[in-house]
Amino acid sequence: MEALEEVDERGHEEEEEVLGDDEMRHIQEQLAVIEVMDPSRDIINGAAEERRLPSSYSQNSPKEQLLLSLAKNFCRQYAHLYQDREPLLTAPLNECGVEKFVCSTLCPTLLPYPDVYHWEGAAQFVSSCLTMQPLKPEFKLPRRLFSSFSVLRNQKGNCFDFSVLLCSLLLGAGYDAYCVSGYATQEMCLMDETREPCPLLTTTQESLGASAEKPRRKYSVRPPRQLVSKFELQQKAKKEAKVPPSHLKQHEEDERRLAETADTLYGRRVHCWVLVLAGKREVPDHFFIDALTGKAYETKDQHFLGIESLWNHENYWANMQDCRKGCKDLTFDLGDPFCWEFMLLSMVKPALLIPDMNEEEDDDEEQNGDQDRAMQMPVSWVLPIVMTPKEFETRYPQGKKLLKYKKAELEKWAPYLRGDGQVSRLTQYQDTECSKELEVQVSGKRCKQDQSGPPQSPAAGDKEKTPHTEDWFQNREDKLDRRQKSQFGVITEYFSPGRADALKVHTFCSRAPETERTMLFYSEARLDGLQRLEEQPKEMLEIFQGRQDLLHYRHTLYGQRPKKVSIAGGPIEANPRPILKITERFHRNTDKPANEDVAERIFLITEDRIHVRCHRLDDHITTSTWEFLKPPNLGKKGTNVLLSPETCISYQVEPLGKFNTQLYVYETLIQLQQGEQSAQEAVRRSEAEVLAILSRRAQEEGDPQLTISIYDTERNERSKEQRALQVRERARQEERQRRAALELDYLAPYLTLLGDPEKVTRLQAQQVKEDCLRDLKNRLIQQANLIQARFEKETQELQKKQQWYQENQPSMDKKDEEAYLEFCSEAMFRIQILETRLNRHKELAPQKYLTLEDRLSKDPRLCEPLLSL
Repeated sequence: MEALEEVDERGHEEEEEVLGDDEMRHIQEQLAVIEVMDPSRDIINGAAEERRLPSSYSQNSPKEQLLLSLAKNFCRQYAHLYQDREPLLTAPLNECGVEKFVCSTLCPTLLPYPDVYHWEGAAQFVSSCLTMQPLKPEFKLPRRLFSSFSVLRNQKGNCFDFSVLLCSLLLGAGYDAYCVSGYATQEMCLMDETREPCPLLTTTQESLGASAEKPRRKYSVRPPRQLVSKFELQQKAKKEAKVPPSHLKQHEEDERRLAETADTLYGRRVHCWVLVLAGKREVPDHFFIDALTGKAYETKDQHFLGIESLWNHENYWANMQDCRKGCKDLTFDLGDPFCWEFMLLSMVKPALLIPDMNEEEDDDEEQNGDQDRAMQMPVSWVLPIVMTPKEFETRYPQGKKLLKYKKAELEKWAPYLRGDGQVSRLTQYQDTECSKELEVQVSGKRCKQDQSGPPQSPAAGDKEKTPHTEDWFQNREDKLDRRQKSQFGVITEYFSPGRADALKVHTFCSRAPETERTMLFYSEARLDGLQRLEEQPKEMLEIFQGRQDLLHYRHTLYGQRPKKVSIAGGPIEANPRPILKITERFHRNTDKPANEDVAERIFLITEDRIHVRCHRLDDHITTSTWEFLKPPNLGKKGTNVLLSPETCISYQVEPLGKFNTQLYVYETLIQLQQGEQSAQEAVRRSEAEVLAILSRRAQEEGDPQLTISIYDTERNERSKEQRALQVRERARQEERQRRAALELDYLAPYLTLLGDPEKVTRLQAQQVKEDCLRDLKNRLIQQANLIQARFEKETQELQKKQQWYQENQPSMDKKDEEAYLEFCSEAMFRIQILETRLNRHKELAPQKYLTLEDRLSKDPRLCEPLLSL
């Protein structure tokens, strides 16, 4: 026995040695065929859940059974003719475990939301509202395909569920869309976008690069010459031109093969996507849509490696073309029987080419002959795709979703989910695993993004401001739309129109006042026309637009703030920065001569000097300049002002006599002094406005408030309270009317005839009751007689009109005959209404009589006397 065991062990060892890599891979593939059902895919648990669905989910109609038999016959013929190809997906199981044809799973639906009317919005909606579940195994078709109703309810599914939902929405929107079953790369099948840059980050960098370019001025300093050899560049270009295109293609093929070797299942991973053909909805070219990511691709894209079949809500097509080169050489003329084999003989021609007139005549003859043989697709068994506004707004699974890109992550939230109104955030990382965030460079040093304390301004040599994190907001009362934070610690906030201060963009490193910042404003919404404000600790720059005084530039230079000495018991005053210099520039005023039109004025406040420069004429190369030295007592009343030669030093392009007079110099000095005072006041107002904006922004960030539309009935508390008040007021009004009707004394006219006695006798009570009933009976009879009289009158008039028509019919024209018919129709309508009212009156009269008799019997004033009878 021991010898036999040794021989057996040796045999096993020999077998293990004989098994190679190919055989082991073959065994793994055979084991992978054994499918283990995912319990998360079985959404129908028990008969109670199944009873909630309509009968179309749990059973097939005779037409669907016939269609399934045709599909099985089609698959048998396909497997017999193409034994080396994989089976087709034609009749997977639904939620209830019933086979359903894939074409009937599509339910063309147009949701009542403008965002899904276009293919881009529909694709983004499907990719964002569902969670992807990969196929298991990845190289086999799924055995189950759920309805879009169930997929939306659970908000999860595989690539086939995504594509069926997207194709249903596109078909409802009018696109010529098809679900495609084929093969794709590993990244596309697993929704892996970690090798691709984030599209939002790409557009942000492009916008930053475009904004960095400034137009060159005519007289600006030329940039330094680039010391690059043109000869070397020419030689390099010639060498690149000598390389034949075949070598380049070979190089690309080698790279593609290297990528294929990295994935052992390359070309075998099953995937499903959507094909949109040109023609409908003004689509110029065919293209693919990956429902997992919502992105569009060309039909020749290298991510798609082959197509087995495609279908829509009308027919099913199997691909007869060679896919060894992927989808590059495929044609999508579904009317070509050599390229595509259809399953049903449909009346709708899917051919993309415009047929000739002769072909149309032949097609008409064939259509008449094949009309009886054609089988139409049965009505979809799927429940209609319905989404409430709240579900459409929430969209993401549990209100949030995370997308990973190359060194970046994009988080998305539903509106109103976060208290600050944030709807998305883009974060960049140093590594591809997204584990190390970018470090913030501050003045040549490095610090983590979450470092305590405000970041400083970037160094002068750091020109790039790549966004590190970027947040998007919605429904903010402060109109905040977007916030960027670069790797240098620079924060940029973007605002939409509607703020009281007309703030558009705010760029800063710290929220503390008197630090480096830049503010852009909506100049059209401001009275002063302020467009840009740049503040630094020692200076401030203001740019204006559209002002009546033609001011467009103001630059303020500050000095060192003196130390403030507080006096005990004295008033607490501000300690502003001293202004050293103010520079203002103006546009050209064509109403004035250029020699008198001020282009720039500089107020040297500490030196009591004012420099003025005028505009230049087109045919001149110099401008007139003025330099004024302010006298000590300028502008004070009751003092003498002495003007010396040093008071005004000028260079005049076109000298005039009035420029040299002391009166002109004095008036100009007075105007410039007033301009200096107004400039200082404007600068102080700008400083106060900046402080007010910073204080307001601190309050808004500390307690962010969200705006709620008056049409949002679920979130608008004010509307809820108003509706509740209206309901309560309506209820109170109805209660008052009911009480007034009950308090109405219908016996008052009858008791008045008796002298309003406090108590009535039996005879009086009986007499009051008989009088009430008699009056009611008379009133009912009068109403019936009135209705009867009107009925008889209308009938007599109709008979007279008919008799008149019979007598004058031979001599009547068409106009009189039309008038007669119109009169008869109106008379018949009135007679019918009167007859209905008369019949209704006859039915209600006894009820009214008995109701009044019952009320009289229960009236407290008549109750005891009547009962005593």
